[in-house]
Amino acid sequence: MKPLEPGRPVDLAPGVTRLVAPNPGMMTGPGTNTYLLGADEIAVIDPGPAIAAHVSAILERTAGRLRWVLVTHTHVDHSPAARALVDATGAELLGRPAPPGRHQDGTFRPARVLDDGDVLAAPGFELAAVHTPGHASNHLCYRHAALGWLFTGDHIIDGSTVVIDPPDGNMGDYLRSLERLKHLDIQAIAPGHGNVIERPRETIDWIIAHRLEREAKIARVLAAHPGATLDALVRHAYDEVDASLHPIAERSLLAHLEKLETESRARRAGDHWYPSL
Repeated sequence: MKPLEPGRPVDLAPGVTRLVAPNPGMMTGPGTNTYLLGADEIAVIDPGPAIAAHVSAILERTAGRLRWVLVTHTHVDHSPAARALVDATGAELLGRPAPPGRHQDGTFRPARVLDDGDVLAAPGFELAAVHTPGHASNHLCYRHAALGWLFTGDHIIDGSTVVIDPPDGNMGDYLRSLERLKHLDIQAIAPGHGNVIERPRETIDWIIAHRLEREAKIARVLAAHPGATLDALVRHAYDEVDASLHPIAERSLLAHLEKLETESRARRAGDHWYPSL
């Protein structure tokens, strides 16, 4: 297992280097993983937040060879440094535009909008975009053809599950995106936070099972407390989670309830939720 130390470049595989941004926190772990791909011509995946020291570290490591900047999604811990890198190097910016929302990076303006299946063919590597909405509607993963690695941003992270935060986050989309990944040839997962995951299929199966177990618990709690608000439901549906984290858990609770509502298994009246009749 390679150390996750901000500012220290670590070679993970031939032509793949990780540089952790200095933005540690409850939601980011040691920091956002920035990946550098290639040798003579380099692509950066997820340049991270606009922290001057991190931008400088990327520029120093790429040393005039940066040609492409790709982002998995436009949450503020993943994409804002892209603008500084493009301005400094003239690199091409690739990804999907930011949707509305308070956690989105409104500065992100891709020169090339990537759709599902689009490919970046570069000397020494090829990346295919995989549209994986759920955590964010514009979320992309990138599959490295030669290695079979999938760079997953916040779709899959190491050691934890991700928050699904409506209205842009969607639990149904998230689970469908995970199911789709099971049909790809993936040898390892390079997440946006944490270490490389070397058992991708087991990890994906665990996440799906965990989410469905949570959904079943929420359905039971809703049946036992019809008419409850989110604030009341979260105390029962996430009773094993420290109460200080309930405001965050409440966002994923809402995403689960909206999925149940779409499936006609729950209904809401104002701020109150009921099991469907």
